[in-house]
Parts: sequence; structure tokens; C-alpha cells
Amino acid sequence: MRHSLRTTRLSLSLATVLATGALAGGLLTGPPPSVAAADAAGHQEARAPQLRVRTVARGLEHPWDVQQATGGRLVVSERDRARLSVVRKGKRRTLADLSKLVWVSGETGLMSLAVDPGARTLWACHGSARGGNHVQVSRWRVDRKWTRLSGHRTLLTGLPSTSGRHGGCRLLLDRDSDALFIGTGDAAVGTNPRNLDSLGGKVLRVHRGTGAPMAGNPYADASSARRFVWTYGHRNVQGLAQRADGSVWSVEHGSYRDDEVNLLVAGGDYGWNPVPGYDESVPMTDQSLPGEQQDAVWSSGEPTIATSGAAWVRGPQWGALEGTLAVAALKGSEVLFLRFDAAGSLTSVTRPPRLQQFGRLRSITSARDGDLLVTTDNGVRDRVVRVSPR
Repeated sequence: MRHSLRTTRLSLSLATVLATGALAGGLLTGPPPSVAAADAAGHQEARAPQLRVRTVARGLEHPWDVQQATGGRLVVSERDRARLSVVRKGKRRTLADLSKLVWVSGETGLMSLAVDPGARTLWACHGSARGGNHVQVSRWRVDRKWTRLSGHRTLLTGLPSTSGRHGGCRLLLDRDSDALFIGTGDAAVGTNPRNLDSLGGKVLRVHRGTGAPMAGNPYADASSARRFVWTYGHRNVQGLAQRADGSVWSVEHGSYRDDEVNLLVAGGDYGWNPVPGYDESVPMTDQSLPGEQQDAVWSSGEPTIATSGAAWVRGPQWGALEGTLAVAALKGSEVLFLRFDAAGSLTSVTRPPRLQQFGRLRSITSARDGDLLVTTDNGVRDRVVRVSPR
């Protein structure tokens, strides 16, 4: 059911005020209560457990994503090197050099991954070195020991790109169907987000095996590109995460005005319309546009922190942070743990100082045991770290 979310926005300055008291100076000691005192706006700060951070892969350069495979293996993509690696027991080996397939420019290169370990299948979103500047989604089979890719198939192509700016691109396998969600960037072209026949500035929904539009898409019966569209009016989708209730949430890089977290509603318009030209002074969610726009459930306010990947936190070992949305920030160099109620209203924000020591953070993946896998994106001596509560 389509609905408009009217949720109080929490600015970064307010989030800064929250990061005081018991969290100041490092890890908590002793048995913390579930939440700290409420702030002036009624939002609370859930107190983080003590965190353990271990480096599981070093020597990387702009690692864009990390996903779990089988047998303790992790698969990592590097944007500019166009390299897929497998990491196991602290050792990295190259799974595939994709430099002949991947177009690298600016923010675009080898980006998001999705992995189905049981089916030994891997998907990647990347700039395409074939047929002009655009972004595509590719699929491969992987051998039993995760040493070789085979059976390359282009699942979806024609995601717009110009210079490589705002190339997106985040993948998410739907737990409840054969769908693959694809979050895209607007390619810094002002008309793309609200043009339903452009694949830019959208969240798309396709069959993970064939690349065909899913039958339940809002425009599934169209003969044009809009048949792939799930939501539109986005600027640059960098994160997608599915909550336990099946709902899908997006994280967006904003203009200088706002970064956003959005609860996705099929057919929803998320209000980015930077025209004429590419006018970044307009609101991220412009409520003056025709029709109904979906408000963000969280926004940073000014200054922005460049939000990126996200994952839902699972497991009672996380204490008060169980069930929060962990969001990585590039410019902010931190992880925000956002709690939302069942209706999508923000109730708390937590920013553990322990996760403010690694520079720019790109992706967060929830491991099968509930740990969080996080990639740094500083350009030199990057790594993958594993975060767990003590």
C-alpha cells in the first residue's frame, strides 16, 4: 500500500548532541541500560555495547562491497582496480580481474555485489567498458572452491552514466522472492530521477536469474524501460537493506542539503528533481512537485555526512542495538545506528566512537553470525573490518 511518511527529521547537529554522556571517550563499561535519556525532540540514544573490531583484509584500494560466500570466505570488490577477491583466514587471493569488462571513471567502477552461496552465483554492478558510458549488472556462476567465475551473463544494461559521477549502484537479493533490487544514481542529469523511462535515479526490481522485470512492478506491463522501476525520484542510491518484516530501505548520498534514509513504497516518488540544469539547491525531497512525494524517514540536515551502505543489525548479543539500521558514512567517517518503529518513525540514533577511527566507510554487510563487515574507502591501505559486540 502506498503511503506518505511524515517523520521528524533528525539533523546532524542534533545527532552530535546525542553522542555525549556515557558514550563520550570510548567504550561503555558495566551493564548499560537499554537507552539513554531522551533528547529535546523526543529521540533517544540507544547505548552501544562494547565493540570489538578486527581487520580481516588489508592492502585494498577503494573496496566497494563485501559479501559472504561459503566456508568462511568473503568476496570483496575494488572499484578502481576492477578486481574481485576472496578473503579467507586473513589471506586474499584474486577471484577475477574484470578490468577488460569494467569501465572505471570517477565514482563508477566495480561496485556492489550480491552473492547466493547456495547457488554459487555472484552478481556485480559495474561501469561497462562495452558500448559507451553506462552501468550494467552482470551475473556469474562460481566453482565449488570459489576460485573461478564462469557463465558470464549481462542481466541488465543501460543504466545511465556520463562522467562516472553518481553511478550508484547497490544490489540486494530479496529474501522473499526471486527479485534483485538495484539502486541507481542519477548520473548527475537533472531529468533522470523523475523520467520513468530512464533507469537513473531509481530503485529497480528484476528477476535475479533472467533480468526480466518482476511481475509485481508498478509498471510491469509497459513496453518501455519503466517496467523495471520500483521507485523513482532518487539522487544517488548507495545502500539497500531489507528488514526482518520484509520492507526494503534505501540510503542516498544527498546534495549539500541532506543525506537520506528512505522506506521504499512500490511506485513511490522520492522527490529529487534538480531542474532546470542540475540545480543542487533544491530540496532532496521536494514537496512542491505534482503528486505525492515520500518523505525521508531520516535525513542528515546540513552539513551532510555522505551516507553509503547499510545493514540491519541482528542478534541479541547486540543488546539495545539489535534491530537498528547500521549506516556507513564516507565524509562523516562513522557508523550511525538508527532505530525505527514498525511504522518507520525514527526513535533513536547511536554513533559509537569506536567506529569513528577508520576514515571513510563505504559498505556494511550483516554476516550470518550477526557480526558486521565494514569496508573502508580512503584510497590507500584500505581494509575490511569485522565488528562484533564483546
